[in-house]
Amino acid sequence: MNILTRRQWLFAALAGSAVLAACGDKTSTQLAAVEIDPSSTCDLDGMLLADYPGPKAQIHFSGAPKPTWYCDTVEMFNTLLRPEQVRPILAVFVQDMGQADWEQPRGHWFDAKTGFYVLGSKRHGSMGPTVASFKQEADAQKFIARYGGRMLRYAEVKPEMVDLSGGALHDSRM
Repeated sequence: MNILTRRQWLFAALAGSAVLAACGDKTSTQLAAVEIDPSSTCDLDGMLLADYPGPKAQIHFSGAPKPTWYCDTVEMFNTLLRPEQVRPILAVFVQDMGQADWEQPRGHWFDAKTGFYVLGSKRHGSMGPTVASFKQEADAQKFIARYGGRMLRYAEVKPEMVDLSGGALHDSRM
C-alpha cells in the first residue's frame, strides 16, 4: 500500500483546493496578492508588518474574506507544514526580495510555490533569522554570494527548518 507523506498530502490538498475553487465559481478571476497597509498585522503575533524588515507572506484560505498575514516567511512555512493545517488554501504569496527593499518591503508579491528560498543567511527578518524569498534564481544566488546561506525550492523546505523556536534557523551548517 502506498502511504503519502505529510508533504505529498499537503501538495495534493493544495492542488485539490485550487481545482475545487476553479470549479466552484466560473466567473471568478485569479486571486491576486493584497498589499500591506500601515494597519496590516501578523495574524500569529499581532506585529505591524510595515514596522519590520524582511520578507512577508500571505495565505488566502478558502472561505476567508481577506488573507492571513505573516510578518516572516518562517511563520508562513511553519503554518503550512504543520500536520494540523488542513484548511483549504487558495493561494500563498511571498515578496520577491530581489526587488523589494529589505528594510521596508512593499509590493513585489509572487506565488510562493514558484520561488527560490535562502536559509541560513546573515540577514534577519522581523523574527530574527529568516527564509529569504526570491522569484528569480539569479537573485537568490546573488543574495547567497553576499549574505551566505543555501538555496531551496518551495517543496524542499522541511518542518524542522522553520521551527518557530529558532533552533534550526540559527544553524549555519544547514
